[in-house]
Amino acid sequence: MQQKQFVDKSGCRSLRKLIISIHDVTPKHRERLERIEAFLSECGVQSRYSMLVVPDFWRAWPLQEHPDFCAWLRARSESGVEILLHGYFHLDEAEHRAAIARFQAGSMTAGEGEFLGLEHVEARRRLAAGKALLEDVVGRPVTGFVAPAWLYGAGTHSALRDLGFVVAENQFSVWSPLTMSVFSRAPVVSYASRSPARLRSSIAWSRAATTLLKPFASVRLALHPHDFDSPELVAEAQRAIRALAYNRDLATYDSLTKPPPE
Repeated sequence: MQQKQFVDKSGCRSLRKLIISIHDVTPKHRERLERIEAFLSECGVQSRYSMLVVPDFWRAWPLQEHPDFCAWLRARSESGVEILLHGYFHLDEAEHRAAIARFQAGSMTAGEGEFLGLEHVEARRRLAAGKALLEDVVGRPVTGFVAPAWLYGAGTHSALRDLGFVVAENQFSVWSPLTMSVFSRAPVVSYASRSPARLRSSIAWSRAATTLLKPFASVRLALHPHDFDSPELVAEAQRAIRALAYNRDLATYDSLTKPPPE
């Protein structure tokens, strides 16, 4: 894949930021993740992005059983990539009683909204275990969390606060679980490839978003491993990064929690 580098920014010097994240970081997707890493490098992003790591993807890919992958993750963290916790199993096994929760679990994700239906005790247990595991893997604090499919229940919100997580996000904002103050309000640009209709609609949203999000100081673009099974989505992601990076600094979620430069 030959691409011209079109991002050439170092550090966060302004209030205008672009946060690029890679979701579903797990040994299952190692080959796709390496392709995403190469893509971002060729775009000039280098290590200025975030990885959302799943400790035991679908209860079949525990990090502890893949030491080479853990070493790969630690090397990325040491190079400057931001590491966030992204669920624990990335698998929704809850029984959703409320109609809105059933709708969200059934239509917004393919059975992966793990933290939507968890009660406080179980959410806290998984968050604490995942945080401890990731910190052991990368050798530094992990203070950010993104729920699979961006779906949160009340139990998850309170558990995040209990455990002192500094930053979390959903599809429309980035906020502090400790104070519930909002760091950024803007819809995330992401892609879907589960069906031709979803693929077309996500490309349409991406193209519209690069214009609609121009007034927003901080914007986000999320990449998933299966996006890179589609050349059409890869091309659109390249175009979107070019447009969103214009007049913005590449940033991390943690940078949103810091006071602005004087």
